[in-house]
Amino acid sequence: MPRQRVAAPAPTVTELVAAYQPRDFLLTSASGTLLGSGALATVTGIDELADVLSRVGTDTGQAAVAVGALPFDRDAPAHLVVPETVRRGPAPEPAAAPAPRRSPLPGAWKAVPVPDPADHATAVKRAITLMTDPVAPELRKVVLARCLKLTGTCAADVAAVVANLVRADPVGFTFAADLPSRDAAPRTLVGASPELLVAKHGRSVVSHPLAGSAPRHPDPVQDREQAAALLSSAKERAEHAVVVEAVAEALRPYCRRLDVPEEPWTVTTATMWHLATRITGELRDPHTPSSLLARALHPTPAVCGSPTDRAYAAIAEIEPFDRGFYTGAVGYTDTAGDGEWVVTIRCADIHGSTVDLFAGGGIMPDSDPEAELAETTAKFRTLLRALGVDQTR
Repeated sequence: MPRQRVAAPAPTVTELVAAYQPRDFLLTSASGTLLGSGALATVTGIDELADVLSRVGTDTGQAAVAVGALPFDRDAPAHLVVPETVRRGPAPEPAAAPAPRRSPLPGAWKAVPVPDPADHATAVKRAITLMTDPVAPELRKVVLARCLKLTGTCAADVAAVVANLVRADPVGFTFAADLPSRDAAPRTLVGASPELLVAKHGRSVVSHPLAGSAPRHPDPVQDREQAAALLSSAKERAEHAVVVEAVAEALRPYCRRLDVPEEPWTVTTATMWHLATRITGELRDPHTPSSLLARALHPTPAVCGSPTDRAYAAIAEIEPFDRGFYTGAVGYTDTAGDGEWVVTIRCADIHGSTVDLFAGGGIMPDSDPEAELAETTAKFRTLLRALGVDQTR
């Protein structure tokens, strides 16, 4: 099998972002930036990765890397690639980042919400009915999503969207992953996720689940009040606790030590506040692949619900579209098993002149349908700003 080429480290994130082209893979995070180009091999299942990576050598003696995306549906094929060339660089630097600016996409864009806002509110009510039905099997939480389908007069400039996302939120996880295309045109999953599914290096493992959200406010005083209200909300804390419990239980069999803080805290993006908990552990086996841990964790109740099988069934019944790779995971793993996987939220599926944006929220028995609708609207703003599209539904 041909060898993977590891290029010299890039001096800046800006250089790597500028070098990105559709069909490449890009991930920026606090641990660094990775750009993969070309494809020595493509696989559709995590179980195939170890064998493929073991057969890929490098001129530098460094571990070979596989990159790609996992879909929401656990039974659907993944899209994982061993790039021909891998370039690494430093993490974005928040203190040195310029003021956010956008490069608006050219052309006019038409937006169609699926479902429409009124129908989404009705869907939330349906989920609440399922959770409060005394004779039905237990359903503690279900995550419902909306899709905003944009159609433009010309093809979307994926590289511009990626650059806009990095500039707007350098402390997040910005990603661009090639997806199986329906024709000759590239199809790309692009996003700026705030949520780390799992990162693994040697024996060390960390997950940073988010659940419980509130929109940012342009007034600094009211913005701080939003954060304080989120942290004190019984409903939001209960939603968060469900996710933390599930993540800890999924990681525990692989760890000889696991630290789970009792209290969450708030983290912020350019558009949202979130409740967060940082779970850290020490693996029993340092060779456990990060991709295997990602599969064990996915999907967390943050993107699906609890219990998982009941939530999956409720989503299939209520949501009027296929999520595809939204609320899946995107990331990388190497021959040593080290890697990083991010939950694919705040993202868009871009294919030529069509852009499907996604946003969702966790529904609990005491959820308010109008508040849940407002939450998804706020979450759409991350990608809408990157696209330079004015849309508020």
